[in-house]
This record gives sequence, structure tokens and C-alpha cells, in this order.
Amino acid sequence: MMKRKLMMVERIMYVDSKTPVNCVFTVRIKGRIDKGDLRSALVKIQQKHPLLRVKIDHTTEKYPFFVEEKEIQPIPFHVVERKTENDWLNESRNQWYHLFEDDKKPLAKVIWIRGEETSEILWVMPHCICDGTTGVTLMREILALLDDPSTQLNSYQPFNSADDFLPADFNLKKKKRTARFFLMMAKLFFLIQGKSKNRNLGENYAIHRKLNAVVSKKITEKCKANGISVHALLCSAFMQAFKEIQGNQSKGKVISPVDVRHFIPEIKQDHIFAFAPTVELSLKKGNNDLMDHAKQIKKDLVEKIEKTQARELLWMGENMHPVVERMISMLKSSKGGHDITLSNMGRIDIPSEYRNFTLETIFSPTVAFPWLNSNTLVTTTYNQEMDFTFMSNENFLPKEEAVKIKNKAIELLTS
Repeated sequence: MMKRKLMMVERIMYVDSKTPVNCVFTVRIKGRIDKGDLRSALVKIQQKHPLLRVKIDHTTEKYPFFVEEKEIQPIPFHVVERKTENDWLNESRNQWYHLFEDDKKPLAKVIWIRGEETSEILWVMPHCICDGTTGVTLMREILALLDDPSTQLNSYQPFNSADDFLPADFNLKKKKRTARFFLMMAKLFFLIQGKSKNRNLGENYAIHRKLNAVVSKKITEKCKANGISVHALLCSAFMQAFKEIQGNQSKGKVISPVDVRHFIPEIKQDHIFAFAPTVELSLKKGNNDLMDHAKQIKKDLVEKIEKTQARELLWMGENMHPVVERMISMLKSSKGGHDITLSNMGRIDIPSEYRNFTLETIFSPTVAFPWLNSNTLVTTTYNQEMDFTFMSNENFLPKEEAVKIKNKAIELLTS
């Protein structure tokens, strides 16, 4: 039976038993869906993924842990009648605040926004069990099963702890000394910092924008012509936009998550997993050239990814459990040193044509973080169209200002 402590990174995204931090993944399809096929698809998906058969026990032991629930109910789905093109975004906002607190229900749900010819399917999951790749996997699986209910999914064994990912040459004795030192320094840091009562009191929001294939192609061709990645240009454009709109208040830095599967191949592309190592990227001072910035960011990103020790990061984090609550408190109260967390999921590899329906488009995931600096941008590309969701909190970044930043960034991307 599966039972393991939430890793440090999972605990941060869990926050606590009363704070929802949900990711919402959405696709739009044209055609017919059968309710019985949807129910059967969710049963097969739940049978495949161990984390869809667990509850979070936060009362029995000192730290919360995942434990398999033998009497777990099927993944629920809820049907909403479709009225407008923006129902998916409104429903996403509603789902941000859903608490997965029933021990007999899984840590996932599906919303079907049902129209005559057009529907949206939304996967809703707590961020402590999923990353962007998880959302793509579950959407690919549900569409494949809706298209062909006889499709088989292969289950896999869950890991027991971060120790499972340690390399053979890992010097445990030496690393334990290092971990104890880091924990001592962290405790000292939080002692000096004290506790801040700053909190976001405004409403969370999401701004959405989809660029058509012509405009999106213009961006990718610009990147190819200049020998840079789309990700580097995105980072450069959004940091420059913050600088132009916010002036001296901007930080000139982005935090960029990287798919952990690049570093730990034992975590397969179709496995549910929550941790994404991050790299910090910044604008070079004294230079306002967008392409120069993008070239430097591409170089920095490659270097930082090469230096990332994801296995060690996971293991080291497991020694930091005594200060996780202080970390969470700091995230809730600190403005941080960055403008935005920018997650570029790139091209989404899901088929578009099925027997009874067509996958018309994919919307970038939405999430509402409880952090003081909740500025988050998620980008995806599907059917040659780039898609953006920009999330924050009115208290930290007024929506009107966020719209200006988003518009300026897209202007920079496409000019």
C-alpha cells in the first residue's frame, strides 16, 4: 500500500489543509462526447496513476503524507451547460478555490462545459500532485479514451521517497553534513527575518490571450533568424514590458520552471509528478536591446540547466521539512526579487483529429497562488497558435496594470 511523506516541494504547493492551490487544464473540442465514455475513461486513468487513488493525511503524523485510500471514489465529473466562449475561464476561476478535503474522493476532478457542438473539458488538480506535463498527459489520455474506450493504459509503481532517485555515487555521509549546515543556516535566516504580516487581500485574476497562427509564426521565425529560443524571447519581452510599465519598481528577473523529467528519466513523461526545478534569469543592466537580452538569456538558461542537480535538490529538500512552514510564510509575505514566474510549456503534443470530435484548441493552464508575489505567466503552443494566461492578485499587481504589461510584451514579441 502506498504511503509516503509529501516531499518538501509538494508540501510548499500543498500549503496547508485549508488553502487550495489548484491547477486547471482546459481544452476545447468540437463534436460529441458520451457521458458513459467519459465515466469509463476516468476509471481507467485513475487505475493507471497511483496519486489519483490517495488522500492527504495531515493529522496523524508531524508532516502530511500521501496514503492510498482503499475505498476511494471514482474521479468525479461535473457537467456545466455552455453559454459563452469564456465559460472555461470563469469556471477555471471558480475551481481555484475548490478544496480537496473529502478523504474518500480523489485529488482530481473534471468539469465538462457542454454545448451543442462545442465543449470544454477541464482537469482540476491540487498543484501538490501535478505539474504542466501532468496536465498534458491526463488530457491526452482522456481524449484518447473518449475516442476509443478500448484503449489500454499501463499502470506504474509509485516511488517511496526522494532517496529512490539518488545516483549510485551519491556520498550520503558528506551530503548529510551539508544538509545539516543548510538547515542550520535556514533557521538562522528565518530567525533574523522575523515574521511579516504582509498578505494579499485582493482578488486573484487571470488574463487570457491567444495569438493566431500567422502572428505566432512571425514570432518563431524571428527567433530562428536571430538564433534564439522562443523561451528566451518570451523572458526578454516580459521583463522589458515590466520595466517599461513599472519603471524602477521592476526587478528585471524571471523565475523559470524546467520539467524535472529532463533530469530524472525514471520519472516518465506520462507519470504524475509535481516538482519542477527553477532557474532565475535576468536582464543585463545598461542594455535595452531585446534581442541582445534574449541571446544572453538563452546562454544563461543553457548553462544553468546544465548545472541543475535535480536529484540532489529533491534529496536536500527532504532535510528542510523543519523550516517549510517558515518558507511558506515568507512566500505569502515577501515581494520576492523577480517580476514574474514564467512557465513556457512549448508545443503541446496531442493529436487534433479524432473519430467523433476535433480538438480545436488548448488553453494554457491557470492557477491562483496564495503568495504575495503571485505574478505567473503560462504559455503553450497548439495548432501553431501561441496561448498566454497571466495570473496575479489585484493587491499585488492591479489587473489594469497587468493588461498593459501583457500588451506591451506581445507588442515587443511581434514587432
